[in-house]
Order: sequence, then structure tokens, then C-alpha cells
Amino acid sequence: MNPTWKDHLTKTGAAIENDRAIHFGNPEKELQAAQSGTILADLSHRGIIGIGGEDSQTFLQGQTTNDVRLAAGQAQHNSLCTPKGRMLASFLLWRTDDGYALQLPAELLAGIQKRLTMYVLRAKVKLRDASEESVRFGVAGADAGRLLQGIFGVLPTDTLNVANHERGTVIRLGPASFEVIASPEQGPALWDELSKGATPAGSACWEWLEIRAGAPVILPPTQEQFTPQMVNFEVLGGVSFAKGCYTGQEIVARTQYLGKVKRRLYLAHIDSDHTPQPGDEVFGAEETSGMVVNVQPAPGGGFDLLAVIPTGAVDAGAVRYKTPDGPILGILPLPYPV
Repeated sequence: MNPTWKDHLTKTGAAIENDRAIHFGNPEKELQAAQSGTILADLSHRGIIGIGGEDSQTFLQGQTTNDVRLAAGQAQHNSLCTPKGRMLASFLLWRTDDGYALQLPAELLAGIQKRLTMYVLRAKVKLRDASEESVRFGVAGADAGRLLQGIFGVLPTDTLNVANHERGTVIRLGPASFEVIASPEQGPALWDELSKGATPAGSACWEWLEIRAGAPVILPPTQEQFTPQMVNFEVLGGVSFAKGCYTGQEIVARTQYLGKVKRRLYLAHIDSDHTPQPGDEVFGAEETSGMVVNVQPAPGGGFDLLAVIPTGAVDAGAVRYKTPDGPILGILPLPYPV
């Protein structure tokens, strides 16, 4: 986390642990605002790998699941897989003045940067940890568009469109969800302006919104556990089946064209005294059936989560958390068709 930015957030009431804004004094109120109001959330828990050099596009094209030949004003969901087609990371990617920005969980950044560097070889590509070069925050809710329009004027009209302004960059993540990227010098003033109409909220609130949007985030406990299709990544536009070869492409393509995806990402709610964790198992009628991907406390109690579960187990009913006789997962509808 940029030191100047961290100092500003602390002065505005943020409780910060491990460079993550945990809350701004009232986690319960903040979560209620995420559900029915408009929130402003620091995104320093997501790091940035900056990728530049004249071969950066060709290099990324051979490593990632999506087609990185982005048109001006576009961002995309993308991922990195092992040769066996298992996801090492999911990330948001967009073009910058000198190449690309790859945004992913901060705890994955060092490992993913090291892995990508191994494949650079003689390519004219430079990778760096660019996390502290900018500040990033999310704005979501009914008034998000109005607030941002009052500051920036023109906003991206479609999901994953990007608008660059003098004071910063705005990416539309959904109908009422945006990310703002600004310089450390511009960030504090933008935050203060937006906080007049939005409730500052901790990172858990933002991650809860991602869960409700059905947008999976690969974390250390779930690395190498899923093909992109298992987490609905092709539905979210994170996979191109026409771009050509990349690491893991053969398995991902074979799954798409030659076999039925037997495990899918589901949105669920659970009432439990135990706090679920990514990587925890879930059970069907007879055996281990799947795994928790992301989880956060839900407004009103309990937890909302994303889990990869065999479709047959969901159809049979009574998917349970942690043990075959554990709490039942209440399956909820995703906001997109699968």
C-alpha cells in the first residue's frame, strides 16, 4: 500500500491490517450499505503487475486464457493456467500508456510475477510490481454512477469499458459498479469527494459484492484446483477459444468442445457458527463434492459464498459444508445464465 495513501485512509478512520482496509469503524453498517446503499472501498488488497515492452502483447497472448489484443477503452477478465489447464490466478487486465496492468490478489503477486518472468526468455518484456504507483478504489451502488459522473463527466457505458480522464481512470465493472485508478497525489482528494455521497467500507464489503456478482477470485488455497470453466470463467468472458495457443490451452479447449463441464461455480448461503474459508470442502450425498472459492459475511447473518460443486450433487440436493452432516448450503441464483 502506498504510504501516502495509507496515511490518508488512516486519517479518515480506516482500520488497516496487512495493507488491507478492514473497516471504517462500523463493519455491520458498512455491509448494510453494500447491500442497499452506495459504498466506497479501498482496493489496495489487490496488487498490480505492470507489463511493458514492445513484445508485451505477444508475450501475454501466449500465457493467458483471454485475447489481450484489446481495443482502446477496454478491460477484460483473464487468467493464468498451469500446463494442465488449472488456474493459478484470475485477474482484471487493461491497457496502460506503457503496456498492460494486471490486477490480482496482493498475496499472489510475487509468485505470479516470478512465474511470468520465467517465460520472458529473450522477449522484450519487462515486469514490475506497480502496486504503489497508483491508488485504486471501488464505488458501487445506486448512486455510484451519479457520484462519478459529477467528478469525471463521461463514464464508460458498457461493462469492462474504460474511460481515461485527467484525474484518473474509471473502469465499469457492472451496471452500478466501478473501479477508479488514480495517482497517489490525486487519490486522497477523489476519495474525500466521493465519501460525501458514499459510505467508506472495508474490503470484505467489496468482496461480498463480487461474490453476489458471481465473480470468482482465485486465492492461495484454491490455486491449481479448477479449470476456467469450473468457475464459470468462460461465461464471464475470461476465456477466448479463438486466440490460439497459450499455457494450458489444450486442456481448456478439450473441456469446452469434447466434454461436459461436470463441476460449476454456484452462489450459496450458509448459516454456520464456523467461519468458512476458501479451500474448504463441501459434500454431496455420499462423498466430497466440491470446494469453497470465496466467502464473506452476509448482511443479516451467516455467510455468502461461491463454491465449485458437481452439477449432479446440486440437482440431488442437500449439499453440505465441511462434513457429510454439516450445515446445508442454500443455493442462490447467479446473476447470469450458465
